[in-house]
Amino acid sequence: MKDLTRVIVRPVVTEKTTDMGENDKYVFEVASEANKAEVKQAVEKFFGVKVIDVHTLNMKGKPKRLGRYMGRRKDWKKAIVTVQSGDKIDLFDVV
Repeated sequence: MKDLTRVIVRPVVTEKTTDMGENDKYVFEVASEANKAEVKQAVEKFFGVKVIDVHTLNMKGKPKRLGRYMGRRKDWKKAIVTVQSGDKIDLFDVV
């Protein structure tokens, strides 16, 4: 991927991920073709923090039923980003 604006899709805001913010870890849904280096560059550019580590996970979509028809949610990629101690991403503090 060349365009860093398309790397981060959205932040994942749950009770568990907001608790991870205390340990300087933040969770994002990222583009499925993005790699760790691109995720690091995008977070550093858009949030102005120093990224220490990036873990990525491919999440399988859950099966869902609509009446008698079975379907699936889409597969997606999640990135857990560890920032330098003392750095904060304000997007997660406003909950």
